[in-house]
Amino acid sequence: MKTVLSIAGSDCSGGAGIQADLKTCAAYGVFGMSVIVSVVAENTCRVIDMEHISGEMIRKQIDAVWEDMGADGIKIGMLPEIYVMEAVAEKLRQYRPANVVIDPVMYAKNGCALMEKSAVDTLIETVVPLADVLTPNIPEAERITGMTIRTAGDMEEAARRIQGMGCRAAVVKGGHREETALDILCDGTRTWLFDGDRIDSKHTHGTGCTFSSAIAAGLALGMPLPEAVGQAKRYVTEAIRHAPALGRGYGPTNHFYFMETCAL
Repeated sequence: MKTVLSIAGSDCSGGAGIQADLKTCAAYGVFGMSVIVSVVAENTCRVIDMEHISGEMIRKQIDAVWEDMGADGIKIGMLPEIYVMEAVAEKLRQYRPANVVIDPVMYAKNGCALMEKSAVDTLIETVVPLADVLTPNIPEAERITGMTIRTAGDMEEAARRIQGMGCRAAVVKGGHREETALDILCDGTRTWLFDGDRIDSKHTHGTGCTFSSAIAAGLALGMPLPEAVGQAKRYVTEAIRHAPALGRGYGPTNHFYFMETCAL
């Protein structure tokens, strides 16, 4: 059985972060593991508070996984402060895992900042070069590149610039555009466009986490990168389409939309 390790924050409401990643791994049929870097008290309406895990404990969690099972894919999400980035980067350099997918989480769905502004430079210099795939949405891509992104051409240029910062490939996600839900993948040589239905729904909590962990799971299963991205996009689209309409704010998606009844 293939394995995927999620290094991310914990969302007590279950829609994003570690919880979304583990649900996605289960949906893909891979064994999910977790390293928690921050405990976030949040729901579909707001982020109440956060308490970050020490760098020492982050390192020990990664060591615990690697000395026993290792991982066929890595998904990295919320890295809220510089010391967290440095701890994770140190272990990535030590263990040199394959299929590292990094979602540069900067904001919660309600707009609350989840990364210190001063940490963006460290992200670019220390973390981005260790990624096989970086998956920023448009606001995140704008912060990383310093660009203003309004068109599909801007998205493609941003993906090229981010890939040029040292990662193997970049996917700029177009969920914030008013047109169709277009995502653009660039590996420095080729560009792929993934267009899809824009679903009129506020239940999109955790879609970025789900998308990146789905790519990591696909890569762990041996899919070529464009196939893994395309499958992840289809999975997220259907998870939004079948969202359970929970919560009073930006509700979670349905990670197991394909299971109409309990399998037991």
